[in-house]
Amino acid sequence: ELCTKYRTCRQQARERSGETDHHEGMSSDDELTLTEVNEFQKSKDNILQDSRKIFEDVHADFCDIRKILLKFQEWKEKFPDSYCDAYISFCLPKLLNPLIRLQLINWNPLEQNFPELEEMPWFRAIEEFSDAKNISGSK
Repeated sequence: ELCTKYRTCRQQARERSGETDHHEGMSSDDELTLTEVNEFQKSKDNILQDSRKIFEDVHADFCDIRKILLKFQEWKEKFPDSYCDAYISFCLPKLLNPLIRLQLINWNPLEQNFPELEEMPWFRAIEEFSDAKNISGSK
């Protein structure tokens, strides 16, 4: 209902201004006011700035996905029974989730200057870990 009201207000504003370039059913960022764009950018910048502080007091070995996975790989190689008993394959997604989400906070798949997921360092680290797991599992 709120969307419909907002859409009607924008339509009336376009009619008053004589704008004929709008196609019904289509929306664009041009319909945002400069104030709205500035507020969004300021909010986004604040979130990004705050996100940089999340792991600043964490030891480097525990905020880098590659280093975390190396520790799990070492555990698996040295103590395969306890590694298997701990159901690590079920725990890793929950463990890595906050780290991955932090790295994706600014990612926008619709913009061209952002890398594909498969090109991101965290993705490659998980992929390498999975490959290492499959290789050692086949031995």
